[in-house]
Amino acid sequence: MTKKFNPEHAKKHRYTRAVWDDVDAPELTDDVLANPTTLEKASPVLAKKFKDEIKKRGRPPLESPKVAVSIRLDSDLVARMKAEGRGWQSRANEMLREAMGL
Repeated sequence: MTKKFNPEHAKKHRYTRAVWDDVDAPELTDDVLANPTTLEKASPVLAKKFKDEIKKRGRPPLESPKVAVSIRLDSDLVARMKAEGRGWQSRANEMLREAMGL
């Protein structure tokens, strides 16, 4: 069953008769719908194009990522570190690295 070109729909959705006629897609039969496939199998060229164009979000991976740990410290030590302002955990990390010779 092929749908007919509808000028009103085309105007509303901003496509032309030429665009409608250029569409070369096979009809979705029950068999096609019952047996889906991946884009990589159906169109490897298109799959590669999509993969190449996808940009990863967020920060790039760190060379040596930090690890979340739980540690119990004296309250006066934590209070003193926090009193020095933001970034106290990073400063504590640097102090430990220096103490360990890293």
